[in-house]
Amino acid sequence: MQGTHSESLPRRDARPEFWQLSMRCCQLAGSVDVAFFFIFLILGSPILAWINVVSVAMYVYAYHAFKQRRNRLAVLLIRIEVLVHAGLGTVLIGWGSGFHYFLLMFIPALFVSMRARSAWIYAGWLWAYYVSLDVLMWFVSPLQPISSNALLGVHVFNLTVVFCMFSYLALFYVVTVSRAHKSLARMATTDSLTGLFNRRHMIALTEKILARHHRRPSNLTLMLMDIDHFKQVNDLHGHDTGDRVLEAVSELLKCSMREQDFIGRWGGEEFLCILPDTDFSHATDSAERIRKAVQALEIYSNGKKVSVTLSIGVTQYRVEEVLSDAIARADCALYEGKLAGRNRVEVVGV
Repeated sequence: MQGTHSESLPRRDARPEFWQLSMRCCQLAGSVDVAFFFIFLILGSPILAWINVVSVAMYVYAYHAFKQRRNRLAVLLIRIEVLVHAGLGTVLIGWGSGFHYFLLMFIPALFVSMRARSAWIYAGWLWAYYVSLDVLMWFVSPLQPISSNALLGVHVFNLTVVFCMFSYLALFYVVTVSRAHKSLARMATTDSLTGLFNRRHMIALTEKILARHHRRPSNLTLMLMDIDHFKQVNDLHGHDTGDRVLEAVSELLKCSMREQDFIGRWGGEEFLCILPDTDFSHATDSAERIRKAVQALEIYSNGKKVSVTLSIGVTQYRVEEVLSDAIARADCALYEGKLAGRNRVEVVGV
């Protein structure tokens, strides 16, 4: 019965997590109905017992429909099963059985799975069905009443199942929203191709470092790096190879940095690295190691090795200057390295 919230998957653009949730719910709902089959046989209600056999068959079919991406059919089966099952359970053994609680599982599913206007229309019909069932049981006695103790047991069982399913549903959406937020944050701060920080986030991070630097001055070094002749790589080998070069260089840069360093894609083939608490000599040694490692990269295109080298400009942040001045100075050092033949490290002193 609790599989009602699989309704959250009628749309073709549903995320994979929703498919998994729906199939889990079909499995769980079918298991609960198997338990109900034996419960109602013991309680002497064969009609409800065999209704659960039909319900299990419908959930099995819905499960396979979801696996085949026939989600509209699966949702229709689940919708029919819950509406009919809840109605028959209530009419046969009474409102006190708690079968009507399963109808409430439709509400979050409706608003997750369809547009707001359609959801409100379906919610209106659901409300009318729910109220009609409630009013009916004020005037009609249960057709197959069971003992008060048995009725209490069925009520508690149904209430427990619905309570657990609502809790699971809430947890699922909390986790889904949390993942979505993390994904959006990652997209907002990183470059999609290289996985490095993007230019905007690098500026934000550096501003925070500079604020701390002003309170407690220490050595702060910047490295501006550029892949040599990158346009020729694209022209000769194609943009796919150019992307592979960017990815390989970026991965090498990430592995070469310390935990406290920040590395980001500054432009097309330019990278900016901020090294807190690092003096000139250590920064220069680090830049030289990176240059040699990039030169040793083995990237092939159509069986031919693509030559990749890196020019690096290194400078140190000066107290009270703005960030753009320090970056401009590193850019000047980089330009000098290009003029001097590329594949080299150039340093601009304080």
